[in-house]
Amino acid sequence: MPIRVLLADDHQIVRQGLKDLLQREGFTVIAEAPDGREAVRLAREHRPEIAVLDLSMPLLNGLDAAREIQQSCPRTALILLTMHTEDPYIVEAMRAGVKGYVLKTQAAADLVQAIRDVSQGRLYLSPQVSGALAAALVNKSDSQEDPLSPRERQVLQLIAEGQTTKEIASLLGISVKTAESHRSRIMDKLGIHEIAGLVRYAIRRGLVQP
Repeated sequence: MPIRVLLADDHQIVRQGLKDLLQREGFTVIAEAPDGREAVRLAREHRPEIAVLDLSMPLLNGLDAAREIQQSCPRTALILLTMHTEDPYIVEAMRAGVKGYVLKTQAAADLVQAIRDVSQGRLYLSPQVSGALAAALVNKSDSQEDPLSPRERQVLQLIAEGQTTKEIASLLGISVKTAESHRSRIMDKLGIHEIAGLVRYAIRRGLVQP
């Protein structure tokens, strides 16, 4: 049977291009998502063999979407599409259970092989990424683990995207008081107490695009 793939990218034209590529190679694209939250929902609904996730997506970034899919759909292998070759992003992706890390600039050349490799239990990294990861290991990269919980990262991303506390509460299905509590804890943990600083931190962690 063809390998069943979920595609998640907030640019419809990118999704269409990737879908055409994968279908020509004999894969079945069973669902498409424009943001991370929808990707998680569709993964739970369809249980694909592979989920291809863009790193920078609205509402929930690809890394946190990967974490949620890994928890609820452990048999779904995760591939991250990104523009980033910096080792902190790669290390975080490995920690999140991602099995394939593909540069968007190389997606046409690398994605098909990545899907084939991870579907067989192997790890796939685009060549430029392999070099960065090797350098990080040699240098014992000091990239620190994110001090925030998954829920706090979600709240931080939404803050950085300009959502109000009330809007965050509505999107996440929590009370305004709980959203405010998350916001306060984020600021305390990071030692950052202004929105501009939180946005800069979210950009550095790859939660939002500059």
